[in-house]
Amino acid sequence: QVQLVESGGGLVQPGGSLRLSCAASGFTFSSYAMSWYRQAPGKERELVAPLTSGDGTTKAADSVKGRFTISRDNYKNTVYLQMNSLKPEDTAVYYCNAYGPLIVTATTRYNYWGQGTQVTVST
Repeated sequence: QVQLVESGGGLVQPGGSLRLSCAASGFTFSSYAMSWYRQAPGKERELVAPLTSGDGTTKAADSVKGRFTISRDNYKNTVYLQMNSLKPEDTAVYYCNAYGPLIVTATTRYNYWGQGTQVTVST
């Protein structure tokens, strides 16, 4: 069974940092693009940190002004989101997403979501 389990959320003060983790299982992790989305109450889910299936570190999307960094560890089947200089507007449920496999011969690709982890930025 496919599982994406987010952790690391919580309450943090403005300007603080958090590192979210997403533990993946049930699929070939290295063949999937991993990314992070977030959704605030009453708002649409938005992409905040994309990453392809390649191992390594990539800076976050422009929407978070380079404050977030996504990375992955294919040996641990885990993707991370390092969030720095957090602002109240970053408050949302953060979701891990897996999309793939990113293989040119694949006729079907799958889109998996975790259950989300709450991040609250407040004093």
